Amino acid sequence: MQRDPRAKVKAAVASEARGAGMRWAGLAAGTIAALLAWGEARGEEGVIVSHGYSNFGELKYPADYPHFAYVNPDAPKGGEISLHSIGNFDSFNGFARVGVPAAGTNLLYEDVMIAAADDPYGLYCNLCTTIEYPESLDWVIVNLRENITFSDGSPMMAEDLKFTVDLFLEQGIVEFRTVVEGYFESVEVLDPYRVRFSFNEEAPKRDRVAFVGLWNPFSKAWFEETGTRLDESISEPFMSTGPYVVKEADFGRRVVYERNPNWWGADLPINRGRFNFDQIRYEYFADVGAAFEAFKAGEYTYRTENTSRIWATGYDFPALDRGWVQKATLPDGNITSAQGFIFNLRREKWQDPRTRDAVRMLFNFEWTNEALFYGLYQRPASFWGGSDLAAEGVPGADEAAILQPLVDEGLLDAAILENAAVLPPENDAARNLPQRSVLRRAAGLLEEAGWVPGDDGLLRNAAGETLGLEIIQFNPAFDRLINPFVENLRQVGIDAKLDRVDNAQYIQRRRDADWDLTNHSPGQGFEPSTGLRQWFASETAEDSSRNLMALQDPAIDRLIDAVIAAETLDDLRPRVRALDRVLRAHGFWLSQWANQEHWVAYWDMYRYPEELPPLALGTLDFWWYDAEKADALREAGAIN
Repeated sequence: MQRDPRAKVKAAVASEARGAGMRWAGLAAGTIAALLAWGEARGEEGVIVSHGYSNFGELKYPADYPHFAYVNPDAPKGGEISLHSIGNFDSFNGFARVGVPAAGTNLLYEDVMIAAADDPYGLYCNLCTTIEYPESLDWVIVNLRENITFSDGSPMMAEDLKFTVDLFLEQGIVEFRTVVEGYFESVEVLDPYRVRFSFNEEAPKRDRVAFVGLWNPFSKAWFEETGTRLDESISEPFMSTGPYVVKEADFGRRVVYERNPNWWGADLPINRGRFNFDQIRYEYFADVGAAFEAFKAGEYTYRTENTSRIWATGYDFPALDRGWVQKATLPDGNITSAQGFIFNLRREKWQDPRTRDAVRMLFNFEWTNEALFYGLYQRPASFWGGSDLAAEGVPGADEAAILQPLVDEGLLDAAILENAAVLPPENDAARNLPQRSVLRRAAGLLEEAGWVPGDDGLLRNAAGETLGLEIIQFNPAFDRLINPFVENLRQVGIDAKLDRVDNAQYIQRRRDADWDLTNHSPGQGFEPSTGLRQWFASETAEDSSRNLMALQDPAIDRLIDAVIAAETLDDLRPRVRALDRVLRAHGFWLSQWANQEHWVAYWDMYRYPEELPPLALGTLDFWWYDAEKADALREAGAIN
């Protein structure tokens, strides 16, 4: 799918949200005059009226754009694309921390404003025609399109949008309400198609249009009729306005979406060349191996590969040799994924940075990459890897000026001003077990932290408790990657083990904080702001699907505030680098591996634009079905 513009704020409602904004100073003089004239013509002098918003400079697309530049505006509609998912599902609610939601539920919904995959800072009207706001951004008015309908054909109106906002603020997951509650002074329906959002002074100015644009409206009448709640598991999706509806659901095995033939937004310029498949099917499998064999047999037809072993050795089957299946490496211009293990900081044993550092030293990425990943991965070092927001080397003058007050107050060690940004520990690629010098340093750190070997060789504290470390997983493909790490941990006396559970148990144990290490990807976007609180702030440590590690650090809180307050890119960059530097120095994150490309394989009946945008692969957004190629595959007996 297209890059989700909600990654900045709506992460809290179990999607990811990114907001953007258009600053007055960034508009060309002629555009300013035109917008002022428009506002004055409405009797609202000084009010800006626009089809979009960007905090940093002008929007890429003008008001009269015919379509996004990266789509094929003449892409045919039709056909099916099928994908896979691992595990199972038992709900259609992706906005609650109960149940396991089905893959693809985002196809059912639309946001008030969306991002373009070639404009990292822009946000464009989707369900609205325009937004209105003063230079102060004390309020924003959304002018909704008057032809929007829900999937049952009933009209979507201003009351539905206000109802949705109120619903999330009342029943949304805790981390969302913790961050966003109190920012709105009021949300008012002005007329059947206009909603005014008024903000308190505490609402970050750079996020205010994001707070307006992130909502995907639900049907108020449907909720009232069914008595459904946002915070419960549901067997049918919420009534919404999106391009797809559920056609079939076999819980735990398959879910099929079909394009709504009466979708209200099909002819809009913003949707031209998009949402081209008539049907999107997800097949569920217990593990990666079974899923790959099913792809080879044509049981599903598109695959984004995330297993280096399969990518390096598995694509030698007859259908590929005959040209029936295509394999491609496609560019990815996004910030590098920060996939890693995180420590459960609720447990006292992981609150000592020396203990965490010792564990981090014992994961041998270099050997893992060479022996198990065929040298195909890189190790992420930053939460903003591959961008100019990542901290590098020792702090420059601009970063130091941000960090110095925190050092002076005793919130940060002075070494943060002198040392280079923390990089992952390096090990010898020749063998899994780190060299003796590394083992000695790790053992020394553990002893300093109060963990000494007992008679049985296991590390114990003064109370006689062993240093247990349990890594939870649900995917068997991780066994071969984690077991060597477990061996290294046991080598220094840590009572480590891998506990593989089923998908439902995995989700529940993460929610219950019943783990020591677990997988997490706290990677960030190009314009970080309020969403940082959901990931890293003390206020969300008690109950959050993002701050899963329960991070609480006053220095990090202060740096988050500084990032949120940034009004220009020149302000933003050093503040984010300072935050990145401190997050990495904290050591709650043990980075794993990352891929800076898209690996895809598909049965040869799909096409994509010759030049992909930098910020989205867009498979379900702007790829399309080639009926002639599909017919040729059927004639050859390749597919049914």
